[in-house]
Amino acid sequence: MKPVRKAVFPVAGLGTRFLPATKSIPKEMLPIVDKPLIQYAVEEALAAGIETLIFVTSRKKHAISDHFDRAFELETKLAANGKDDLLECITNIIPTNVIRADVTQLETLGLGHAVNCARGLIGDEPFAVLLADDLIKSDGPGCLQQLISQYEKSGRSTIAVQNIATEDSDQYGMIEPSSIGREVLSIIEKPKPADAPSNLAVVGRYILTPEIFPLFEQVGAGAGGEIQLTDAIALLMQQQSIEYCEFTGRRYDCGSKAGFIEATVDYALERPELRDKILLHIRDSLNR
Repeated sequence: MKPVRKAVFPVAGLGTRFLPATKSIPKEMLPIVDKPLIQYAVEEALAAGIETLIFVTSRKKHAISDHFDRAFELETKLAANGKDDLLECITNIIPTNVIRADVTQLETLGLGHAVNCARGLIGDEPFAVLLADDLIKSDGPGCLQQLISQYEKSGRSTIAVQNIATEDSDQYGMIEPSSIGREVLSIIEKPKPADAPSNLAVVGRYILTPEIFPLFEQVGAGAGGEIQLTDAIALLMQQQSIEYCEFTGRRYDCGSKAGFIEATVDYALERPELRDKILLHIRDSLNR
């Protein structure tokens, strides 16, 4: 069984829910306090042992590549001014032994299409997929590390899931879990609450085997008129068993404005230099 050493980050989406901010700024570059969403996802991947980072991006999203590139003028100025802490935080985001690659998705045809764009760089290896919109905070091993640990025991594609309110099922891919073990019996994209097979929703972390790539050519446009990753996973289930992982951690849906604000507040409260000011502001706001 080959180890999981490559991760795909689909970042070509238009981010329409955050317009007008995302007219010129990729939604993955929106900051939670002072760090963009995509950096949190990258750090989670690196902590899990990922050695190759593949960004599936668009022609207009240069800001993501720029963020992970060197900024020599800025670095020189920070060094000259003795701001070593700031210099450290912008120069060591990605270790030098980690490979970074960009793949252009010429048309935004869906998450499944985006993942398939990375096929040439993945080859015949298992790989991870991380959606930066889902910011997952764990006190212990990160969500991706939890998935990889489970994959290393089973050798099966593994998807992260969490319990949600059934009335929200039309916003997620939903699974039908086996009553024994962790096998996924079925998966459906954004079903109506009455049709949801359980209250376990798929969130943005996956470990997939390379057998999924030919299946993208078989799935047509699904929910939203796009090529859905969920539909390809459903086809893969006809060939091999797939497992689910109920990860430990707090997920923030930063693809929504409410989730983004919740994450910003919670992460700010963990910063000693911000906590008291934020709490005071919250109390004052509630008392108005």
